Amino acid sequence: METLSSAQKIAFEAVVARVPVEDRARLVSLKDAAAAAAAAAAPHWDFEQPGQRAEDTLQAAFGPALTDDHRRALIALWALEMPARVAAADLPPASLELFPEWNQRLADFLTAAADPYARDFWCKDVRLSLVLSVPGARTQMIDLSSPLGPGQVVRHAREGWGWSVIPAYAAAQAWKPWLEVHTESRELSDFNEAGWDRAWATAAEILRRRPGMAGMLGSSWFYDPPLEQISPRLAYLRLNLLKHGAFMVHQGPGEIHTERAATRSATRAALIESGDYTARSWIVAFPRVALIHWADARKMQGLAEAA
Repeated sequence: METLSSAQKIAFEAVVARVPVEDRARLVSLKDAAAAAAAAAAPHWDFEQPGQRAEDTLQAAFGPALTDDHRRALIALWALEMPARVAAADLPPASLELFPEWNQRLADFLTAAADPYARDFWCKDVRLSLVLSVPGARTQMIDLSSPLGPGQVVRHAREGWGWSVIPAYAAAQAWKPWLEVHTESRELSDFNEAGWDRAWATAAEILRRRPGMAGMLGSSWFYDPPLEQISPRLAYLRLNLLKHGAFMVHQGPGEIHTERAATRSATRAALIESGDYTARSWIVAFPRVALIHWADARKMQGLAEAA
């Protein structure tokens, strides 16, 4: 299976060609150092760190002359090198089969050249083009290394959210690296129960090839328990995982969680405005053994239904 089609290569090359020749040469000369800096930051808890390291490199090279065309050209240069990075990552077919679609969307997005280059999209494109995050489904991307530190778990317990998280953390050997799932807001067709099941199942296949990892986690306001009553259509995001062995860690409220929770729901927005609901972010952690067991059972059920 081709990671990049000929048409996609032509599209990425055209994005690079938009910058002046001398700037193009400078981008080529800095792309490896920028990639190394981004990769070194990838295991940080902050998803945006690789994008920030790449931005720092560009700022140092171009200063006030830096434009979104430079940013898009750097992503395109990395995208052209993606096949080698994908091969080195030793990914399962469940993820590999998604790359053609994800790369087409990336090529289309860079070609459209919408300004400004939104920071969230920039950070996601840095991670995808460097294979620091990989496709999990049509809507979900999976980081290949993310931490779950003991400090968060202890704070969860001390603040009164429950002590059972501590033995769950120990049983999962959760000090090891985790995969982490994120939503790609430019393509929401898989933001449904089947799409999320696909993403978690893809994670299980990645974990089979990476025995040193603890499992996969997600971090979002949409795991907040009160949403079971406020937005019951989102309850599956949390409940489906908990009933198969996942555990949760409270992170707390924040402006970004309030903003995101109020989006796309007049009900949530009104409750937030009135003070009747405070959006809180939670981590949901699905340990590797339980996740792989769930994925195997899901696969067997699918085979049985097809028979």
